[in-house]
Amino acid sequence: MSAFDTLHRFIFANANVRGELVRLDESLNHIVHSYEYPVQIQRLLSEMAAATSLLTATLKFKGEIALQIQSKGPVSYAVINATHDQTLRGVARWDDSLSTLPETFSELLTSAVLVMTITPEEGERYQGVVALEKPTLAECLEAYFTQSEQLATRVHLMTDMQNPERVKAAGVLLQVLPTDASATDVKESTAFSHIATLTETLTEEEMFSLSVEDILYRLYHQEDVELFPAHAVKFACTCSKERSAEALRHVEKSELMSIIEEEGAIKMNCQYCHTEYRFDSIDVESIHSGNITPPEASQ
Repeated sequence: MSAFDTLHRFIFANANVRGELVRLDESLNHIVHSYEYPVQIQRLLSEMAAATSLLTATLKFKGEIALQIQSKGPVSYAVINATHDQTLRGVARWDDSLSTLPETFSELLTSAVLVMTITPEEGERYQGVVALEKPTLAECLEAYFTQSEQLATRVHLMTDMQNPERVKAAGVLLQVLPTDASATDVKESTAFSHIATLTETLTEEEMFSLSVEDILYRLYHQEDVELFPAHAVKFACTCSKERSAEALRHVEKSELMSIIEEEGAIKMNCQYCHTEYRFDSIDVESIHSGNITPPEASQ
C-alpha cells in the first residue's frame, strides 16, 4: 500500500487516547484540480480533506460525513464529503472577480460557520454547527469537539504546496477515548496533554518524508502504541443518473419538455466529478411515469 492516500489508526494502551494519521496525494489532487482553484483555495480544500478523512475514522457505523464551511468572505462555500470506507470528494466556491485572494484562513472566511453533518445509512442524520472564530481550521475543529462532543481533541493539519501539480496534505488527530469520562477536559488529562505536546514537535518535512512507522517511533517511542492496519483513501463520487433523475422528477414535465425542445436535451453536470448526465424526451416520460432508473450516465 502506498505511503500516501492511507489512513492509519493507533491507540495509546496506557493513556486511553486514540490517534489517527492520514496523508493524501492522488485522492486529493482529483479534488483540488477539478477547477482552476487559486492556491489559497487549494490549501483550504487540502486541509479540509485531511480533516474529513480523519473524522471518518471516528464513525462507528456505515455512512457519510460532510465538513462544510459557509462564509461571507472571498470563499463563500467549501465542502468535503467522505464515506466510512474512505472515499473523498469536494468542491469550493469563491468570488472570482477578485484579482487576488487573502492568504490567511480568517481573511478568506469572514462571518463563517463550520457545519459537520453525519449521515448514517441507517438511523437519523446528525448536524453540528460551530462559528469559525479561531485562526486555523485545526483549532476550529478542536473547538467543535470541545463544544459539541465534550471530548479532549487535538488536530494538526499540514499541506505541501511546493509542486502545484502534485499537492499533498496530511493530518493527525488525537482524542481521549469516550469511555474515559475523567478526561473529557484537556486540562484534566495529564497523559493526553503529554501526548499532545509530543505531537507538536512533528515537522512538515518529517510528515511528508518519513514512513508512518518512523513518525510514530520518532514521536512516541517511549509510549505503548498499537498501530492498526492502514486503510486506503481514494477519490470517488456518489453521483448517478438515477439521483439526477430523482431531482428532475420534482420539476414540471411541461417545463422539462420545453427545455428539450429548445436545447435538444437536458444536461446536468456533477459539480464534484464533472460527469454529464443527459436526458431526452423518452427519459422524461419514464421519470414522470414513476420509472426513475434511466440508462447509464454518459461520461
